[in-house]
Amino acid sequence: MKQHLQSFIHYLAVERGLSRNTLDAYERDLTLFMNYLTNAGVESIEESTSGHVLHYLSADKKSGKAAATLSRRLVSIKALYRFLTTERVIGKDPTAAFDSPKPDKKLPGVLTPDEVDRLLAAPAARTPAGMRDRAMLELLYASGMRVTELLTLDLGSVHTGMGFVKALGKGSKERIIPIGRMAVSCLNDYIMYGRVKLLKGPRAEDALFLNHLGKRMTRQGFWKIIKKYAASAGIAADITPHTLRHSFATHLLEGGADLRAVQEMLGHADISTTQIYTHVAKSRLKEVYDRTHPRAKK
Repeated sequence: MKQHLQSFIHYLAVERGLSRNTLDAYERDLTLFMNYLTNAGVESIEESTSGHVLHYLSADKKSGKAAATLSRRLVSIKALYRFLTTERVIGKDPTAAFDSPKPDKKLPGVLTPDEVDRLLAAPAARTPAGMRDRAMLELLYASGMRVTELLTLDLGSVHTGMGFVKALGKGSKERIIPIGRMAVSCLNDYIMYGRVKLLKGPRAEDALFLNHLGKRMTRQGFWKIIKKYAASAGIAADITPHTLRHSFATHLLEGGADLRAVQEMLGHADISTTQIYTHVAKSRLKEVYDRTHPRAKK
């Protein structure tokens, strides 16, 4: 069961961009739950049932755990089972019928335009790996794609001549995203000069972004890449691949982009999900005001 937990925590870090503290909270809650399952004689997560979840939470309640703690643990357990169902580790989610409170939406961390510039300039674009890394980072910031969408791109997904990329999002929904001149230039350089050297000979491989083995880049591989360049760029923030997605949306809205257009580019089914970035933009405006207005400092 431990390997499923680690896969889930990695997903939360890379795909959801959750903070280290939040990841630790998920891991603590789910480790307690899995210890309970082990003590109850459950040998694998596939054997667990809704009865196990109810009994576990009931025992916590009897032991005097606060309502907020119980709610948080149920949210964690439901999220784990939803992930395992999506990944087809289990056939049915035993918590699907459970009601749970929605966790508060927290403002995502974003980079400043200067930090983005430093991050994108960090790869050495003279090497095949550097060309690839620069192209990945430029494309991620230019499009606001999720990292899974980025890494599942094939050669036929990008149309540099027309300046757009076809991304396959959640629910296998395809969307067209425009990309700018810098991303197009970096993609062309990578495809023409870098990718052919990473391919490892004349073999068939549709993946756009390749690792050192000539195979499709993994989420774990990209996670290490972005951490490396954030450190070399002197960025102190806890950056994840999702940080560039958040920065993309926030910078567009700060520049006057229409909320509906940003929703479409991000692939959000509900505009309320996109609206969180308006709060980020407003908080950044308040920071600028407090820092620059003469009467705000008195």
